[in-house]
Amino acid sequence: MSPALPVASRVQAWRYARSLFRRYPGMFRAAVGLHLLAAVAGLSGPRLLGDLVQVVQRGGHAAELNRLAAALAGFVLLQSVLIRYAYLASARLGEQVLAELREEFIARALTLPLGTVESAGAGDLLTRTTRDVDALSKCVRLAVPETLIAVLTGGLVVVALIVVSPVLAAPLLVGVPITVAGTRWYVRRAPSGYLRQNAAYSEVTDGLAETVEGARTVEALGRQGQRVARTDRDLSRSWRAERYTLFLRTVWWPVIEVSYVLPMVLTLLTGGWLYLRGTVSLGQLTAAVVYVQQLIHPLDRLLSWLDELQVGAASLARLLGVTAAPEVDRPGTPAPDGTRIEVRGVRFGYVEGREVLHGVELTLRPGERLAVVGPSGAGKSTLGRLLAGLHQPTEGSVTVGGVPLGALTPERLRAEVALVSQEHHIFIGTLRENVAMVRPRAVEPDVRTALAAVHALEWADGLPDGLDTVVGDGGHPLTAAQAQQIALARLVLADPHTLVLDEATALLDPRAARDLERSLAAVVHGRTVVAIAHRLFSAHDADRVAVVENGRITELGSHDELVAAEGSYAALWRSWQGVDAPEKPPDTARARPREDAPF
Repeated sequence: MSPALPVASRVQAWRYARSLFRRYPGMFRAAVGLHLLAAVAGLSGPRLLGDLVQVVQRGGHAAELNRLAAALAGFVLLQSVLIRYAYLASARLGEQVLAELREEFIARALTLPLGTVESAGAGDLLTRTTRDVDALSKCVRLAVPETLIAVLTGGLVVVALIVVSPVLAAPLLVGVPITVAGTRWYVRRAPSGYLRQNAAYSEVTDGLAETVEGARTVEALGRQGQRVARTDRDLSRSWRAERYTLFLRTVWWPVIEVSYVLPMVLTLLTGGWLYLRGTVSLGQLTAAVVYVQQLIHPLDRLLSWLDELQVGAASLARLLGVTAAPEVDRPGTPAPDGTRIEVRGVRFGYVEGREVLHGVELTLRPGERLAVVGPSGAGKSTLGRLLAGLHQPTEGSVTVGGVPLGALTPERLRAEVALVSQEHHIFIGTLRENVAMVRPRAVEPDVRTALAAVHALEWADGLPDGLDTVVGDGGHPLTAAQAQQIALARLVLADPHTLVLDEATALLDPRAARDLERSLAAVVHGRTVVAIAHRLFSAHDADRVAVVENGRITELGSHDELVAAEGSYAALWRSWQGVDAPEKPPDTARARPREDAPF
């Protein structure tokens, strides 16, 4: 199971929620004020109803009855108007707060180190951006204002009941310990329960996404049963987590139901007995009973939404956990002094206690072309990702111009080093926007120059709307080679001085790969290039070759030097050429590199 992204503590979530609402004091005061006025208007009803009963009992005049009835109707109408605008003010405040939270979350998620996202799995981040955001949206737009209304209304109802008759307010005390005990029992267990529930749902999402993405591989290897079993296990964990939170609700809600029904019964019995003894009037008894009945609704609403608040709090903690993830950008870091990249004593492992790289030492000379070769699983791609700043070493350092790659902002890092891999993505938008996304203010001549550099301008101009043609999902379809050319054009526009190539053409057919190599050659010209070489022809044409075995660089030198040394590289070279063992020293004369080859 992949380690999840961090989760913020309850204290951090509470402080952040308060800080969000404090950013809009005017809107917050307006919402609270309107709700307060609506609650006060609602309190007039029971008191007027009690007066109405009292007037009827003593045989009052019709004019007095009409006056009380009109006042009662007027307060009901006023309360309805105030509630309408109070909800509108709460909705505006909630949407404003939620919009700011979403913007901060997306901005922070986009700056997460790729290594952090990859180790956590796409499912966790996807669940946070969808299910948790939706849950928090419901909490901010509905649960928070509803809870606020319930608290204000309930507090004012208790005050009004005490004013009518302190004796008739006493039965409320019977429900307090039941409510407090039941709610404390629930609140102690609910946060961790909902966090487990959301984490289990992330595992389901992660497993399903992995199965869909690798559907062809699953089918080819006949592993459908294994994937179904994985999904069943994930769903089983999710079911157990949800069953636990359901258990909490099924215990808590009946207890709460008793806690506010019991005071109602006791008020009727106590009030009737006091009325028969002449201690309270019929009007007081009527008003008190109506107030107690009126108290049930906000209390019920408060406790019902408390469950939603627990869900929202868990979602907020998970969203804030992204903010708590390791920072990649550190403002104030000095600019690199030069373009030399140095790897010193680097150790790295994806899982704690299992190192992939062990004490790697390497210096990249500006402008050189270095090929990194070695058997599968030796750590070649891991070293390349460290050189590109996608991962940070657990020990040692990777610096450019004397500055650690991990200390650079994402924008500055990509201006220094960029990774060119088999993966690429075309975003929904125009071709111009896709190329210029690395420099949004780039003018059209710069975009055209970048496309021309990778031999893509001709087909780009041939699109229905030229550079303004919409591509991506639902747009004009592009071939894999064209998509890769767009990715290379972005690099030309970004203009990094060092490129890390991880078999950028390996997944293309030979003809497309041959054309793309011409584009790649234009990109790498004049730059420092590190090629993760799975095919040794690129190593043959490199300035130096680094042989990686078991997480260490065991050989470093030119192609000719390493072949003459008769070490691991020489064995790889002979194996790649299909020669078991030469009868005489190999001819190490360097073939002339193709003019259009990356190396």
